[in-house]
Amino acid sequence: MGVFLDMRTSENSGSVGAPGLPLSQSPEAFGAIGLQTQGVINPIITLNGTVGVTGELGDTFVVEIVRGFLYDPFFIIYRAEGTIGQNGGAEFHSFTAQDLAAPPALESVYTSFISGVSTAVRTGPEMFYGIAATN
Repeated sequence: MGVFLDMRTSENSGSVGAPGLPLSQSPEAFGAIGLQTQGVINPIITLNGTVGVTGELGDTFVVEIVRGFLYDPFFIIYRAEGTIGQNGGAEFHSFTAQDLAAPPALESVYTSFISGVSTAVRTGPEMFYGIAATN
């Protein structure tokens, strides 16, 4: 039976319309959390989030989660590509990932990033949260 260790939430925007920033080809952070994993060996980390994006039909974007605060391709644990399916309307894209190879640490830090074509806009909401447990 698993044992709950910690749960954290990062809410960059809780409503549609914000932050209202165009996407960039360079990954931009929209959430960061630090989970208290108490030095447990092989913690089970489950990460979830939602991003709202508006753009032109066919615009693409990428959501990535890295272990740590800084974007480093070496530490990517999750990557998903999305496509805008309608013109002008806000679309909400949710994701779920797990890090089953997290090293033992007192705190495990994760940051979510988004990038894409500049005709797409981050319209919110933007949420990122995680749960840490043991086997």
